[in-house]
Amino acid sequence: MDIYLLLLALLASTLCFASAGDIVHQDDKSPKRPGCDNNFVLVKVPTWVDGIEDIEYVGVGARFGRTLESKEKDANKTKLVLADPPDLCQPPKFKFNRDVILVHRGNCSFTTKAKIAELANASAILIINTHTELLKMVCEPNETDVHIHIPAVMLPQDAGGSLKNYMQNSSEVSVQLYSPERPLVDVAEVFLWLMAVGTILGASYWSAWSAREIEIEQDKLLKDGLDDLTHADGVPSTGVVNINTTSAILFVVIASCFLVMLYKLMSAWFMDVLVVLFCIGGIEGLQTCLVALLSCFRWFQHAGESFIKLPFVGAVSHLTMAVSPFCIVFAVIWAIHRRVSFAWIGQDILGIALIITVLQIVHVPNLKVGTVLLSCAFLYDIFWVFVSKLWFKDSVMIVVARGDKSGEDGIPMLLKIPRMFDPWGGYSIIGFGDIILPGLLVTFALRYDWLTKKNLRTGYFLWAMTAYGLGLLITYVALNLMDGHGQPALLYIVPFTLGTFLTLGKKRGELKALWTRGEPESPCPHVQLQQQPS
Repeated sequence: MDIYLLLLALLASTLCFASAGDIVHQDDKSPKRPGCDNNFVLVKVPTWVDGIEDIEYVGVGARFGRTLESKEKDANKTKLVLADPPDLCQPPKFKFNRDVILVHRGNCSFTTKAKIAELANASAILIINTHTELLKMVCEPNETDVHIHIPAVMLPQDAGGSLKNYMQNSSEVSVQLYSPERPLVDVAEVFLWLMAVGTILGASYWSAWSAREIEIEQDKLLKDGLDDLTHADGVPSTGVVNINTTSAILFVVIASCFLVMLYKLMSAWFMDVLVVLFCIGGIEGLQTCLVALLSCFRWFQHAGESFIKLPFVGAVSHLTMAVSPFCIVFAVIWAIHRRVSFAWIGQDILGIALIITVLQIVHVPNLKVGTVLLSCAFLYDIFWVFVSKLWFKDSVMIVVARGDKSGEDGIPMLLKIPRMFDPWGGYSIIGFGDIILPGLLVTFALRYDWLTKKNLRTGYFLWAMTAYGLGLLITYVALNLMDGHGQPALLYIVPFTLGTFLTLGKKRGELKALWTRGEPESPCPHVQLQQQPS
């Protein structure tokens, strides 16, 4: 199962920051100019059918036209009418009474439709897109001075179709248009920051404690002069997988292959496969964490130290047998009800347990391997968020993180918290890789500090942990400055964590030891020398 967890961590490293509810299609090529310089904003469109409140749709405001009110109480409730002709590329047969007009996209420019609607005394224009996504409406390249004084909003195809059907069935439809502002910082981001930092903190202390326990046990065996200290190859069994330089590079290469596969195969059935894989890894992670936690209590020590042999599995402790059914039921319940509003809690519990277990099992043995791994991940994150648009016409990593074409709000290999005070809802999310990869370096720092008897001030862990927290904080700042669009978290985290580690090592004159050896040598080589005949 250790190898499986390693592969799952590899899969998780394909994710980065992303934001649910953002506009799908960007239009950064159309420059602002007089009369066509609005910021693109999401628009709430609550509806009433025959006086009864109905569905609230979401549209996107155009680059041109009057800006909308930001508060619901300031927005007027207005009757919605169908355009005639439907595309409104020619003046309508009748004038409007300050109604909102519903128009089909096509056959003429957006600005032409808006000008005709304004001249016909419409108070606003809703344009139905030909696709289910939201598209940003801009002015034509040859339009240098646009004067439109009514709001123009694009609606997705399904929303526009529903409204049109109501009116064709002789129902009276009214709408309200307003664009509430997002808070500069949402509380969800604070909690997500605490979750990420707390996960690495807990994993670091568990990893360092295990490393120290192994060293104490080896010292005890060395003093007792036991001949069965090592296996035939002379390496103690610790259950730890050490990454080398080659595997660090392959780790990122294979992660890229996983990412492209996810991008190409993303669909409802493939999402089910990912959910099953996540549940298997989450069960193993939650089981490992619970067994380790319960073993700290005296009441469970005997159950944790007594074993039973099972076919195909081998020796399993009684405590593991007792905990396993709970972990399986927990994961299955989450998988069945993962679409309910509070399912993110179960996903985060399984995810945190998996990340802690991976950081406990997978180690970087020295700073050289950590530098290679994080440097490759740094370039990987930048490429698949920004550069991939040149080849795939999409930011591959963000499309995968969002779970586009899967029918679900994001794939399960990430931690997420709903935006609590954001009128647009959605989730703040962080990918497993943005915790696991820098976490490998931070856990190495604490193991090194403990095994070399360094305190917090003279060691590396406190500085590495602080650097990770600051890097993650800068990521959130960039996320808000970029209007919530996905950001490659490792772009900010890697320079902080790795740069701090390298600078401190160089300043203290310990860089060579950290680079080539890292963790102090165990007493095992000395045991082997003593066992050799004179």
